Amino acid sequence: MNYLAHIYLSYNNPQVQIGNFIADSVKGNKYLNYSDEIKKGIIIHRSIDTFTDQHLITKQCKKVFSSYGHYAGVITDIIFDHFLAKNWANYHSSPLEKYTLDFYRLLQKNYDTLPKRVQFFLPVMIAENWIYNYRTVGGISDILYQMNRRTKNISKMNYAVIELNENYNYLENQFTQFFKELEAYVVSETQVSSL
Repeated sequence: MNYLAHIYLSYNNPQVQIGNFIADSVKGNKYLNYSDEIKKGIIIHRSIDTFTDQHLITKQCKKVFSSYGHYAGVITDIIFDHFLAKNWANYHSSPLEKYTLDFYRLLQKNYDTLPKRVQFFLPVMIAENWIYNYRTVGGISDILYQMNRRTKNISKMNYAVIELNENYNYLENQFTQFFKELEAYVVSETQVSSL
């Protein structure tokens, strides 16, 4: 899963949200340097990633993007965040725009806690409103374009919007089924309270 799903699956606990958000930038046992709640968020993030990577639905969705090699998983994560953002009202009572802005404010308030890598990309993330823009295909297209640039145009991820459009209903239905199972897993296995 990508940023929005990880934040959402922290169930409104701000420090857990921070941990869940920064986890990819905290390697190995360096998570032990953080507060208990941030540590919990990092552990939940890793658990979500393991569940997602091993799930049959995720594996089936990755096949849609198989021509992108090992980037298929990254693309699938981003596409899943698109469907979460697009259907946000089905998952959360707060409008996505407000939820996103509140989260950006949380990160800014805790800026010194964030790993250097996150501090580096945070201003761009906020200025371009990445998370809120996940809700449209155009927004996802922009994200995939940026991801391709980060791989020095090796991944060609910017073209994955073609497969997204060709398989849109299939991918959305797969996401909806998968996310129900993921939510149930997070609540049962990580002791967070659902909304």
